[in-house]
Order: sequence, then structure tokens, then C-alpha cells
Amino acid sequence: MSSNKKIINFEPQERLLEKAQKYIDDVALFVDDKKNAVPLLLRALKLADRRLKHKILLMLGGFAKQEIAWPLYQMMTDPAEDEDVRHDASIQLSVTLPFLKDSQKLIDCLLEDLKRSDTEIRVNAAFALGWEGNSQAAIPLIELLYDPDIQVQQTAVNALSNLRDDRILNLLLERLAHGPREQKRTILFNLWRFYSKREEVTAVYLKYLEHEDEGLRFDALVLLGSVIETVDHIDVYRKCLKDPEPRIRELALKNLAELEAADLAGLETDIRHLMSDPEMKVKQAAVKALKKMND
Repeated sequence: MSSNKKIINFEPQERLLEKAQKYIDDVALFVDDKKNAVPLLLRALKLADRRLKHKILLMLGGFAKQEIAWPLYQMMTDPAEDEDVRHDASIQLSVTLPFLKDSQKLIDCLLEDLKRSDTEIRVNAAFALGWEGNSQAAIPLIELLYDPDIQVQQTAVNALSNLRDDRILNLLLERLAHGPREQKRTILFNLWRFYSKREEVTAVYLKYLEHEDEGLRFDALVLLGSVIETVDHIDVYRKCLKDPEPRIRELALKNLAELEAADLAGLETDIRHLMSDPEMKVKQAAVKALKKMND
């Protein structure tokens, strides 16, 4: 009898997850039966594995923003929930919140969470508040730039960048000058988001190509390619061919190899010199660049 009772208890759960999967697999079915589908998927969230939870969050985030908002918050702040699922919930909240008719109560809860002692809650709350136009979160997020936890600092940088407020750029540049190394990296990787400040951002990346830290120089070169055209800064890449960091020499060669052969005129001596580079990857990149010139 006891084994039969177990079967009876588990069948409803299995059927619930099966129905949830059908809605996930068939968007038209979900839309046609939204009245029943939404509450069913909300119930299934508590039982699903991470993979299915992620799909349910995406589905409800796209079609039932108002209904999913508070469940997302509860999931994000639930210490019993898987850490990755909590982070997924914070990401979906940042996408959902801008579309809610009345989100102030939820935003207030998230702002309070920024002050919590739990690092994971601070991280996820900061991420959830980082969406374009959420100006009321600017000052609280700025305060997190000085949080004792580096992960919180990095998330605050990401969230501030996502606000899409050009006034924040100067603040980030100030932290870039004085913040710890990992915060510097995070800021560098977010500056490209300030589209209207392209010249200023380009100047920052060019400056960091001269930095004593080889890792930051490499990051700057990677990111420079997202805001400029290689052909407009050939002299910059030529200088990088002599950088003591092999990753920088290799990347500069790869970028140059993408140019037209005519644009590479005058670089043959510099590139040919790298045929004897001590790093094999640099040699291989030099061969490809020379082949492009000869072709």
C-alpha cells in the first residue's frame, strides 16, 4: 500500500511538468490557452529542474510579465534555491521590470536588498535594477562601487552601464583611475555601451594600451576593436606588434590580416620580423598576414 501511495503522490507532479513542457515546446498552444497556461507554469516553477525553469522564465517573461514579476523576486531571494537559478531570476527581472504598469513596490524591495548583508542578494538585486531609464537606482548603485565585495562592485558597474545614462560615464572613469584592478577590467568592458561618447571611450582604450599591466593592455586592444575601424588606426596596431605581451602581438596581427592588402602596404617589414617571434601563435598569425599581403 505504501508504494501505491507514493505513485499517487508523484503522478500529479509528473503530469504538471509534462504539461509545462508542452507549453514550452509549443508557443501557439501557450498563447491560445494562456489563461490556464500561466498559472500552470507558475506552479511548475517550484518543481522543475534548472533547464526547465530557465525556459519557463523566458516564456513567462515574454508573455506574462505582470504575473511573473513577484515570483521572480521570490525565487531570486530564496536561499534554498539554486544559485544559478537565482541569478537567472535576477536577469529576467531586469528585462521584465521596465514593462510593468506598477513596479515601484518591487523596485523598493530591490533597493532595500542592496543593503543586505548577504552578498548574493546584493549582487542579484543590483543586476535586477540595471535597466535603461531606471534613474532612481543610480545613487544606490553608485554606492555599491565601494562595496567590500569585488563581485558586488563588478555587478554595480554592469548595472550602472545598463542605465544608459551618459552622465555616469565620468563617474566610471574616475573609478577606472582609482579602483582595484578587477573593477578596472569590468569598467573597461562596459565603456563601449556609451555609444554617444565614442571618441571619449576610444581615447580611454588608447590610453590603456600604454598601461604597465599587460592584462589591461590586452583588454584595451580587444575592446578597441568594438569602437574603431582597424584601417583608421593602423599606426596603433603597428605599435602593438612590438608589445612585450605575445597575446597583444598576436591579436594585432589578426586584426591587420583582416584588412585589404593595399592597406597593409608599409607593414611588411614589421610583420616579417615576427616570423622569428619566440611564440608560435604569433609566428602563425604573421604567416597569415603576409599571405594576405601577397594574395
